[in-house]
This record gives sequence, structure tokens and C-alpha cells, in this order.
Amino acid sequence: MKQLILAIVMMATPLAADVHVRDADTIVVDGTPVRFQGVDAPELKTRAGQDAKRWMVNYLRGQKVSCDLTGERSYDRYIGVCYVKGEDIGAAVIAAGHALDCRRYSGGRYRHLEQPSAKSRIKRAGYCS
Repeated sequence: MKQLILAIVMMATPLAADVHVRDADTIVVDGTPVRFQGVDAPELKTRAGQDAKRWMVNYLRGQKVSCDLTGERSYDRYIGVCYVKGEDIGAAVIAAGHALDCRRYSGGRYRHLEQPSAKSRIKRAGYCS
């Protein structure tokens, strides 16, 4: 898949000021919603979803976030890969056991990071298979 990187690289300062966490696979940076490409996080209506969001809020608190957007959109969100200190946030949330790889959109790049406990606890979205 060819990736178009938009000229927009969003920088945010502390979480309370410029970054809002919707859930473990969507954040809002300077007013722009960004869906992490290839990350399948549990829905907020589940306990796993609430735990995942709490982890993401703590992970991003006080950090600067940058995002490379693909040019694609999903509903009101731009699709992209976001980073904190050069680390892929999507990879971090999967490695922490709060989300799964969505192979359909990641090409399997996060599969090796999936935790066994997450695979047994989180229901993978049907569109990710």
C-alpha cells in the first residue's frame, strides 16, 4: 500500500492542552481526530476498552505527539501513525496488551507485538481478519 504523507505534522504539548484521547486507537491532536492505522482496540463500552483508554491517557500525559497521516479518512478521523519520542504509539498500545494488530490495515506489522492475554481478552474486529 502506497502511503501519502500529508504535509501536516501535528505537534502537541501536554495532554491536557492539545491531545485528547477518545479511546485506545483514536486521539485528537490540536483539534484533528487521528485513527491509528492498523490498530484494533476494544470498544469503550467494554471493561477492556476503558482500561485501554486509561492506559493511553497515562502514556500520552505530558508528551509531544507527532502524526504522519496517510491521506485516508474513516468517518471524522484521519488515518495515520503517531509517535511519542520516536516510538509508534500503535505499537506501544499493542505491546502493552491493550489492543491487537489489524492485519487488513497494518499489513501485519504489529502482529509480533500482540500479547497472548490480549488475544484471549479482546475480541478482534471482523474487518481486521
